[in-house]
Amino acid sequence: MFTFIHAADIHLDSPLKGLEVYQDAPVEQIRNAARRAFDNLIDLAIDEEVAFVLLAGDLYDGEWKDYNTGIYFVNRMGRLRDAGIRVYMVSGNHDAASQITRALNLPDNVTLFSHKKTETRLLEHLGVAIHGQSFSSRAVAEDLTQNYPQGNSSLFNIGLLHTSLNGRPGHEPYAPCTLDALRSKGYQYWALGHVHQREEIAKDPWIIFPGNIQGRHIRETGAKGCTLVSVEDNRIVLVETRKLDVLRWSRCRLDLAQCDKPESLLELVREAFESEREQSDGRPLVIRLTLEGTTPLHGKLHDHAAHWQEELRAIAASLGDVWLEKIVFHTSKEQQISEAFADDSPLAALQKSVEGIEFNTSRLLDLLPDFEQLRSKLPPDLLIDDDPFSPSEEKIALLRDEVRDLLTAKIQQGGRHAN
Repeated sequence: MFTFIHAADIHLDSPLKGLEVYQDAPVEQIRNAARRAFDNLIDLAIDEEVAFVLLAGDLYDGEWKDYNTGIYFVNRMGRLRDAGIRVYMVSGNHDAASQITRALNLPDNVTLFSHKKTETRLLEHLGVAIHGQSFSSRAVAEDLTQNYPQGNSSLFNIGLLHTSLNGRPGHEPYAPCTLDALRSKGYQYWALGHVHQREEIAKDPWIIFPGNIQGRHIRETGAKGCTLVSVEDNRIVLVETRKLDVLRWSRCRLDLAQCDKPESLLELVREAFESEREQSDGRPLVIRLTLEGTTPLHGKLHDHAAHWQEELRAIAASLGDVWLEKIVFHTSKEQQISEAFADDSPLAALQKSVEGIEFNTSRLLDLLPDFEQLRSKLPPDLLIDDDPFSPSEEKIALLRDEVRDLLTAKIQQGGRHAN
């Protein structure tokens, strides 16, 4: 019997996004989160006495700023070598061969599969064959599985691959392939990478995206970690998820339908934050809060948004290692404000115009013809996760609603003053 670890999308030294506004934010925790999560991976491998570790791409986050990232990795591989643990890895789109221009020599316990062709490494003492191929460039459009050999029926076969499979939301369609293609190879386990959310694609054979080991922004919520696999007589007997992250991200949505006073809102938010904190496994927590529902507090929320942001951030701060990344006001009023005015009044007409606001992506871009020129000057990595120049329909709708609600609150305030 032997065990191995399958991890992917390490993104060493990738910065965490969304905490920049906090003067009291844990700078070292933010800066070193990916390294600390990787240290947890190394500790787990040593503690579990695994036979080997699989890294399915995107070890790095693009070009190194200096040698320190590579030196750190080599040092940690040395710890595994001292423990008798081998490492097998492929490069993905972020750390493709053409991207790493200052590569260091890897320790002799580390195997990086070629980007020119598929290779197989035999571990004869375990009866294991590991098949893999790295990315040759940042964007690989072809199906790499076509190059993978058929599995040896007398061995435990593992496929190591960085891929989008048949496509996943929020991920570029790199090295696409099908579930049938993976199954046709006759492998017992496919160790995939590229998708940052853990997903068990199949169990016969086992095909797994372990997700990344540390969430980097609000779109990477929940626990993050790796997969620990136990094998006996060429058969998988146990597949476990192990958490490695050191800081966690969470989205919290609250319906304010029952909130008619500011005090009830504050209490509801506090209870929600405490609940989120209890589920964070003791990790520091970053929350994006969305306030929604029909509530009499709608006008006050939108008319005094800055005040409420500070109030709710104070609640988060009072709980310890909890930070409020952003507040989204998405509530609605109990009645149409136009009902409060005569149908022929200027305020009623203005209200109807505001409620009819529609934003269109192309029209927004027409207003700022230099958008694309500005976009072309930005580093590609800055635009991968959240391109501000290519807003989704959801973001456009949210922007429209926020503008409408803000203007509505101002109209309502004006109506009160007029009375």
